[in-house]
Amino acid sequence: MEWTGARYADKPTAEAATWIDGAPEAVWPFVADVQRMPEMSSELQRVEWCGGATGPKLGGSFVGYSKHDALGEWSTTSFIVECEEPRVFAWAVADPETPTATWRFTLEPENGGTKLTQWMQMGPARSGLSFAIDRMPDKEQKIVFVRMREFENAMIATVAAIKDRVEAAR
Repeated sequence: MEWTGARYADKPTAEAATWIDGAPEAVWPFVADVQRMPEMSSELQRVEWCGGATGPKLGGSFVGYSKHDALGEWSTTSFIVECEEPRVFAWAVADPETPTATWRFTLEPENGGTKLTQWMQMGPARSGLSFAIDRMPDKEQKIVFVRMREFENAMIATVAAIKDRVEAAR
């Protein structure tokens, strides 16, 4: 929990991991198909590939449509910044050079299965959360803490859902 007491400019990170009874090659399709992600998220509502793409490739992009009770509804374009099947899949939100957030899945062979880790970093570019901080700058650390806790809980649920789907497909 590197984000306890963090400010937005600190680019706090969060992660969640699980072990899956399946090879990285069996896990990869569940990680790299971003259109499946809304099934595993209460915030992400739908995802569309851009430019006629039907799957991940380095430099590709997709639009995610999200909804949050406190933050409203919004969409963001994400750019794939790492794509090494079946090991790493990562995307930068809004701008690949200066993202509002970066998300990554890492798949590592471990004990006859796969250690799946989901990681994210907030910032460095301003995001929707920045507007809440602008309105209540004295509460920045609490705002960042609450949002990072939401991300962490969502990632715990996501890696658990991927584990369930991979293992059920065996």
